[in-house]
Amino acid sequence: MHRILVADKIAEPGLDRLRSAPGVEFDVKHGLSPEDLAKTVGDYDGMLIRSAVKVTAETLANPKKLSAIARAGVGVDNIDLEAATAAGVLVLNTPDANTVSTAEHTIALMLALHHRIPSAHAHVAGGGWKRNDYLGRQLAGRTLGIVGLGRIGRAVAQRALALEMKVIAYDPFVRGETALDGKVALVSELKEVFASCDCLTLHASLTSETRHLINDEQIALMKKGACIVNCARGALIDEQALANALNEDRLGGAAIDVYQNEPPSGSPLLTAKNVVLTPHLAASTAEAQQRVSVDAVDTLLAYLLNGEIRSAVNVTGMPKHLGDHERSYVDLCARMATMLSPWSADGVEQITLTTRGEALSELSETLSWQAMVSVLSPHLDARLNLVNAREHAEARGIRVENVSCGNEQNVLQSIVLDVKCRGDAHRIEGTVFGDGRPRVTSVDGYKMELIPERSMALIFNDDKPGVIGLVGQAFGEAKINIADMALSRRGKLALMVLKLDGPMPDDLKGKLQGLNPPILSLETVSLPPVTHGSIGE
Repeated sequence: MHRILVADKIAEPGLDRLRSAPGVEFDVKHGLSPEDLAKTVGDYDGMLIRSAVKVTAETLANPKKLSAIARAGVGVDNIDLEAATAAGVLVLNTPDANTVSTAEHTIALMLALHHRIPSAHAHVAGGGWKRNDYLGRQLAGRTLGIVGLGRIGRAVAQRALALEMKVIAYDPFVRGETALDGKVALVSELKEVFASCDCLTLHASLTSETRHLINDEQIALMKKGACIVNCARGALIDEQALANALNEDRLGGAAIDVYQNEPPSGSPLLTAKNVVLTPHLAASTAEAQQRVSVDAVDTLLAYLLNGEIRSAVNVTGMPKHLGDHERSYVDLCARMATMLSPWSADGVEQITLTTRGEALSELSETLSWQAMVSVLSPHLDARLNLVNAREHAEARGIRVENVSCGNEQNVLQSIVLDVKCRGDAHRIEGTVFGDGRPRVTSVDGYKMELIPERSMALIFNDDKPGVIGLVGQAFGEAKINIADMALSRRGKLALMVLKLDGPMPDDLKGKLQGLNPPILSLETVSLPPVTHGSIGE
């Protein structure tokens, strides 16, 4: 049974999802003090929050059972990601849920600003009728500059194009000369956007590089009379610099929905000229609120019930979405790495994961970190997963590398894992067949075809008559059934990989290890059964 703490207000359709989920129970506890949240959170497998709850390092000081936090919304400023990562707690968000609402609010602010709607409303409501004092400017024919051409930036661009605006955009992670079927011109330098636009809208994420992206220097590059709209993150703008430019008529106006501090008491924007201010409303529509709640619940349940990671914020090298094919290779990688873990007990120096086949190229980094997790986990008491894999590797001086051989022609999709230990090195290769089931195809150069699952024994031995019988007799006397066996020979040595119906007793393992020669080494691993059939079933 998975327990979930609903620590913030979640829309009713989201709670309905929780009620109908099998194997799940949840508690709704709003308004917990930081101290009570820290005491409570470790009793749950997952937690659902919005923006009101602050998840600090103190909250996660003793995470116990907690494995994931789902944020109903995009921003995770209220979560200490460094503390969550160190604790091995996965942080998930819902980046797609509020795209339309935020894009619409951006356009609404642009229209309100250019047509002077808020001040005109206040004038008429106060009994005035001086129409000439509220001359507006149309958007059609003006140039909109977009900083950040992700989901929301693209949605804004589509709507601006419908209003017959010219659209240019800057995004360092979008390649090419144009976007949206050639309708949006991409510029290579940020200053080109500032210099060319009549209205600038921000849709960038907040990082150390983008904090105060809009400052005195950048504003000086903009046209006199240009406008700025911000529905992204308040700290993208130096509020004092913007207020000064507005009050000195160097800019024509600003429409702001987000602030460096919220609520923005004391902000110079509150008294600046030609501003339209809204209280962080971009995602506050009934449709968006419902969808972020449902998406957050679905994302959390997908992870807790199926191990599926969607929209992770703090997972090393994880693509946003993994299909069945990709997940099958992550599973294969974990099984292969676990098979090599017994030889890693004395320490690991380097882990290298190589993918073959173009379809696996984007998964290469994820697989390398999954390999690191599965190689080391049996030897550590600490929680180790994809969330904190990089941190553990850096702390232990382990080099984790990935190599993609995606351009090779007519090559079977496969992965190769090399683990360099202290004074030793091992390699294992594997693939996923058309039936969706993982196969190990080689261990240290010994060719085979084996589904890696259940209790297994890996036995290196002298390749001489009688060894198979010797091993079989020992298992028979211990009443341990050998369900399957792979045998491979190289020179004067051989490798037996046995799949057993039950765990191998320590006394049997000790007995066989004592028969040296011809038994040169014996290691055991335990893997979960492979239960799925073809991919997509």
